[in-house]
Amino acid sequence: MSAAEPEFLYLTTTGRRSGRPREIEIWFTRRYGHYYVIAERGEEAQWVRNLRAEPRVGVRAGLETFAATARVVDAVSEPELARGIRALSERKYGWGDGLVVELTPAA
Repeated sequence: MSAAEPEFLYLTTTGRRSGRPREIEIWFTRRYGHYYVIAERGEEAQWVRNLRAEPRVGVRAGLETFAATARVVDAVSEPELARGIRALSERKYGWGDGLVVELTPAA
């Protein structure tokens, strides 16, 4: 990780029942203009359930703040992407197991 690269990003989802903003701090990687986070608990993670219900999210990484669209990467239909992101996370943090989620900054 470079000195300029933040260690975490802050992901804000909308609570699927409450409608309130929910923010988490999470490790991330970047690839081809997208940001990626990994849910260690997979579909059990509340934030994953929230973004499945409402994919519009907020992202804060270092000094950058932006709106994004979130989607779960399907490891069956996109195995190369899922493996690639897990490998990036493994190199950056020494860990990369879990459900890969792609965050695409809004245009």
